[in-house]
Amino acid sequence: MSKITNLVEELVSPILEDMNLELVETEYVKEGSSWFLRVFIDKEQGVDIEECGIVSEKLSEKLDELDPIQHNYFLEVSSPGAERPLKKTEDFHKAVGKNVHIKTYEPVDGEKVFEGKLLEYTEDTLIIELTIKTRKKQVQIPKEKVAKARLAIIFS
Repeated sequence: MSKITNLVEELVSPILEDMNLELVETEYVKEGSSWFLRVFIDKEQGVDIEECGIVSEKLSEKLDELDPIQHNYFLEVSSPGAERPLKKTEDFHKAVGKNVHIKTYEPVDGEKVFEGKLLEYTEDTLIIELTIKTRKKQVQIPKEKVAKARLAIIFS
């Protein structure tokens, strides 16, 4: 994580706490010639555009006071969407019973990409139920092999 995203997380956390919102992820990236500071927020029922606007306004004021970024950038505050990333232990626990998309650093059972229902999550392991044609198969993925994880919308 960069110094900027760490600072942004420190600045936005009290704002989100006051509004009963959760910080999902922050990213500071260059796309083309422009820099983007993105803050993804959520809550159980989902966030609306008004909440994103309030967080953006309050965070922008704090960033203007400290001025930690020396060049122009775009601040975006939004929901992570239906396919939100799974980062924290709590995210994985909430995802049990839901469809997930998992990418691993190295192959597990000869594959590096898995999409199916998360049946179980422990500190060390994810158990996913895959549907291959009409057959169901369970795969056990060691947590340390997970490169990326997110909720998934699977169309049947």
